[in-house]
Amino acid sequence: MRFRNVFICSLLAVSVLGTGAAMAGSASQAKLMAQAKVTEQQARDTALTAAPGGSIASSELEREHGKLVWSFDIKTAGSKDITEIQVDAIDGKIVSNEKESPADQAKEAAADRKHVH
Repeated sequence: MRFRNVFICSLLAVSVLGTGAAMAGSASQAKLMAQAKVTEQQARDTALTAAPGGSIASSELEREHGKLVWSFDIKTAGSKDITEIQVDAIDGKIVSNEKESPADQAKEAAADRKHVH
Protein backbone atom coordinates (compact mmCIF):
# COMPACT_ATOMS: atom_id res chain seq x y z
CA MET A 1 0.00 0.00 0.00
CA ARG A 2 2.81 2.40 0.90
CA PHE A 3 4.57 1.70 -2.41
CA ARG A 4 1.35 2.49 -4.26
CA ASN A 5 1.04 5.86 -2.48
CA VAL A 6 4.65 6.75 -3.27
CA PHE A 7 4.11 5.72 -6.88
CA ILE A 8 0.97 7.86 -7.23
CA CYS A 9 2.66 10.86 -5.60
CA SER A 10 5.61 10.46 -7.98
CA LEU A 11 3.30 10.40 -11.00
CA LEU A 12 1.52 13.51 -9.78
CA ALA A 13 4.81 15.33 -9.24
CA VAL A 14 6.02 14.47 -12.74
CA SER A 15 2.71 15.59 -14.17
CA VAL A 16 2.77 18.92 -12.33
CA LEU A 17 6.42 19.59 -13.20
CA GLY A 18 5.82 18.77 -16.85
CA THR A 19 2.84 21.12 -16.96
CA GLY A 20 4.87 23.85 -15.27
CA ALA A 21 7.65 23.53 -17.84
CA ALA A 22 5.15 23.71 -20.69
CA MET A 23 3.51 26.77 -19.15
CA ALA A 24 6.91 28.42 -18.66
CA GLY A 25 7.70 27.76 -22.32
CA SER A 26 4.37 29.29 -23.32
CA ALA A 27 5.03 32.33 -21.14
CA SER A 28 8.46 32.93 -22.66
CA GLN A 29 7.03 32.40 -26.15
CA ALA A 30 4.31 34.96 -25.37
CA LYS A 31 7.02 37.43 -24.29
CA LEU A 32 8.84 36.95 -27.58
CA MET A 33 5.62 37.34 -29.55
CA ALA A 34 4.91 40.64 -27.76
CA GLN A 35 8.33 41.95 -28.89
CA ALA A 36 7.98 40.92 -32.55
CA LYS A 37 7.00 43.69 -34.95
CA VAL A 38 6.85 41.32 -37.94
CA THR A 39 4.10 38.70 -37.95
CA GLU A 40 4.85 35.06 -38.60
CA GLN A 41 2.93 35.26 -41.89
CA GLN A 42 4.96 38.25 -43.08
CA ALA A 43 8.18 36.45 -42.16
CA ARG A 44 6.96 33.26 -43.93
CA ASP A 45 6.31 35.20 -47.11
CA THR A 46 9.81 36.70 -46.95
CA ALA A 47 11.43 33.31 -46.27
CA LEU A 48 9.60 31.60 -49.12
CA THR A 49 10.74 34.24 -51.61
CA ALA A 50 14.31 33.28 -50.70
CA ALA A 51 13.58 29.57 -51.26
CA PRO A 52 11.41 29.40 -54.39
CA GLY A 53 9.43 26.18 -54.70
CA GLY A 54 10.02 25.29 -51.07
CA SER A 55 7.53 24.48 -48.34
CA ILE A 56 7.90 25.29 -44.66
CA ALA A 57 8.49 22.20 -42.53
CA SER A 58 8.75 24.05 -39.22
CA SER A 59 8.89 27.55 -37.80
CA GLU A 60 9.90 29.09 -34.52
CA LEU A 61 10.29 32.51 -32.94
CA GLU A 62 13.56 32.60 -31.03
CA ARG A 63 16.47 34.71 -29.87
CA GLU A 64 19.58 33.85 -31.77
CA HIS A 65 22.89 35.73 -31.59
CA GLY A 66 21.16 38.56 -29.73
CA LYS A 67 18.43 39.02 -32.35
CA LEU A 68 14.76 38.14 -32.25
CA VAL A 69 14.17 36.03 -35.37
CA TRP A 70 11.56 33.91 -37.05
CA SER A 71 13.39 30.72 -38.01
CA PHE A 72 12.05 28.52 -40.82
CA ASP A 73 13.13 25.08 -42.00
CA ILE A 74 12.17 24.86 -45.66
CA LYS A 75 12.06 21.64 -47.68
CA THR A 76 12.41 21.57 -51.44
CA ALA A 77 11.05 18.66 -53.50
CA GLY A 78 13.77 16.31 -54.69
CA SER A 79 16.29 17.35 -52.03
CA LYS A 80 17.10 15.89 -48.63
CA ASP A 81 18.66 19.19 -47.58
CA ILE A 82 16.79 21.79 -45.54
CA THR A 83 17.15 25.50 -46.12
CA GLU A 84 17.09 27.30 -42.79
CA ILE A 85 16.09 30.92 -43.22
CA GLN A 86 15.95 33.38 -40.35
CA VAL A 87 13.97 36.59 -40.70
CA ASP A 88 14.51 39.47 -38.27
CA ALA A 89 11.29 39.76 -36.25
CA ILE A 90 11.81 43.51 -35.85
CA ASP A 91 12.62 44.76 -39.35
CA GLY A 92 11.59 41.80 -41.55
CA LYS A 93 14.96 41.38 -43.28
CA ILE A 94 16.61 38.01 -43.88
CA VAL A 95 19.51 37.63 -41.47
CA SER A 96 20.51 34.06 -42.34
CA ASN A 97 20.01 31.68 -45.27
CA GLU A 98 21.80 28.34 -44.91
CA LYS A 99 21.53 24.88 -46.43
CA GLU A 100 21.67 22.00 -43.98
CA SER A 101 22.38 18.42 -44.99
CA PRO A 102 20.74 15.54 -43.11
CA ALA A 103 24.01 15.17 -41.14
CA ASP A 104 23.93 18.89 -40.22
CA GLN A 105 20.29 18.54 -39.13
CA ALA A 106 21.10 15.54 -36.91
CA LYS A 107 24.00 17.43 -35.30
CA GLU A 108 21.76 20.46 -34.61
CA ALA A 109 19.00 18.27 -33.14
CA ALA A 110 21.53 16.60 -30.81
CA ALA A 111 22.83 19.99 -29.68
CA ASP A 112 19.25 21.20 -29.04
CA ARG A 113 18.51 18.12 -26.93
CA LYS A 114 21.68 18.69 -24.94
CA HIS A 115 20.67 22.30 -24.12
CA VAL A 116 17.14 21.31 -23.08
CA HIS A 117 18.32 18.82 -20.45
